[in-house]
Amino acid sequence: GPARSLLAAERVALNLLGQLSGVATATRELVDQISGTSAALVDTRKTVPGLRALQKAAVLAGGGKNHRMGLYDAVLIKDNHIALAGSTEAAVEQARAAVGPDTTIEIEVESAEELEAAIAAGADIVMLDNMSIDEMREAVVLADGRCRTEASGGITIATIREVAKTGVDMISVGWITHSAPALDVALDLEYLGPESI
Repeated sequence: GPARSLLAAERVALNLLGQLSGVATATRELVDQISGTSAALVDTRKTVPGLRALQKAAVLAGGGKNHRMGLYDAVLIKDNHIALAGSTEAAVEQARAAVGPDTTIEIEVESAEELEAAIAAGADIVMLDNMSIDEMREAVVLADGRCRTEASGGITIATIREVAKTGVDMISVGWITHSAPALDVALDLEYLGPESI
């Protein structure tokens, strides 16, 4: 294309390509680590403003899966929601009453007691938040297929395989979109004479 157009778009295009390639590469590295287990790597909503759709496409390109695209396609109940509702059960029941039977409800749990309460209240997914490997293993046994399990919190390339071996269904990692190192890409032009401009 014209040199002026190439140079005008160069930095934005390279930054975008580098960031998205970094997301795909980080995703692939984690997916490779959990190969052979039943766990799936999923992304989060922790994306760069304005780039959510592109970053989630990069996660797919890297072999991961998309979790929620936004607040509209599933309910995620976190500790602050539980505190405001008064209990784990109340939070799930209020959410279900608001969204109906067909919307996925996920709730963050930090103990076996909260896990049992979430399952009893009808949660579809329980997020095992910042649990140790032993706690996650026990939670998966306790859930016993009654709901899907998601590990989250502080998961790195060094720890993800052990997390996957606990038997969780999903492992969510926010840093693959908001903090993945950008791939170093460049555009090198070659001058071929005045007739090429």
